[in-house]
Amino acid sequence: MERTTCLVAGGGPAGMVLGLLLARGGVEVTVLEKHGDFLRDFRGDTVHPTTLELLDELGLMDEFAKLPQRRLRSVQLPIGGAMRTVATFDRIPGRYTYIAMVPQWDLLDLLARAGDAEPTFRLRMNTEATDLLRADGRVAGVRYRTKDGAEGEIRADLTVACDGRDSTLRRAVGLGSRRWATPFDVWWFRLPRNDTDPAGAVPVLAADRVAVLLDRGDYWQAATLIGKGADAALRAGPVGEIMDSMVEVVPWLADRRDALTGWDEVKLLDVQLDRLDRWYTDGLLCIGDAAHAMSPVGGVGINLAVQDAVAAARILAPSLRAGGVTTADLRRVQRRRILPTAVTQAMQRFAHANVIGPAVRGRVNLSNAERPPLALRVFRRIPIVRSIPPFLVGRGVLPEHAPEFARRA
Repeated sequence: MERTTCLVAGGGPAGMVLGLLLARGGVEVTVLEKHGDFLRDFRGDTVHPTTLELLDELGLMDEFAKLPQRRLRSVQLPIGGAMRTVATFDRIPGRYTYIAMVPQWDLLDLLARAGDAEPTFRLRMNTEATDLLRADGRVAGVRYRTKDGAEGEIRADLTVACDGRDSTLRRAVGLGSRRWATPFDVWWFRLPRNDTDPAGAVPVLAADRVAVLLDRGDYWQAATLIGKGADAALRAGPVGEIMDSMVEVVPWLADRRDALTGWDEVKLLDVQLDRLDRWYTDGLLCIGDAAHAMSPVGGVGINLAVQDAVAAARILAPSLRAGGVTTADLRRVQRRRILPTAVTQAMQRFAHANVIGPAVRGRVNLSNAERPPLALRVFRRIPIVRSIPPFLVGRGVLPEHAPEFARRA
């Protein structure tokens, strides 16, 4: 029978940050990651200013700066045939006034290396948490299965579910949740990028196509929105229709009209938006997408999950060291993080109803430079209105800072 003080299920950004912080706080922690590496394409690769500040506080910024990355400082829209800047991050408070576009596998490798330097940190790859252990009416650890089929159990004073929106552990404990309808799903794919292309993030609003291009240096990470549940029907048509519709409003993509050659290059994201009523039960805490699945609007899901991990580490480390985590401790984590989560999800629901939904239904027209949609004219002309989305995306509500015990010069 294996044992650890804190068992973290899931080696994504929330799980790796939580494991690292707790280990720096002297807590014995084991992180389980079901894959053999972190190489998954089309995952969220945005590292927002609050996460950049966290890396700085942890003494990891020099290593982070060596990773391949692009810096997103503005958002442009094709209006009336010209690219026009509609938002910038240069006025948000703090040292970092940009979003870093970094392959998530590089960020996770960096966190894993930092964790390996701590004597109480253990990362187990190819190991998936499959069920919960229970003892005396509380969660007491997990059952796991390795890639080669071996099974085992790990006992823990606390188990933290960081295993995503389809969390196995969340289902096993049966916590109730609220779920909101979403009007769209997302197709992810890559496009070649030329040096003469615009930089940053480029939304594309055509009559029958809503997309966003994210600058990744030598390629665009592209996402196009489709109606909820429409994936199977749309894949019956030619894949080239995606680029044909985008070229109509972004002419500089014309030389890449044939970039997509098959549907296997287009990956589906099933967009969900939900939140647990209660994020915990005795012996178990859910954070990140396991507690609140986020829409891709704003690209804030990963950074919100990291903020959850920071708050959890700060609040729980003393009790974990003392061997006495209580449900009151877990409740404190949810109370700390519920406001930022609720505000962000409210913002996303507003965007779904007033921007994304109408755009997916073809009700947004940016072809007229003089008379773009009213909401966009207000956004562009009133500075205080224009500053709100960059602030919410870049910093959010109640940003967390590394606890003193985890900081390094």
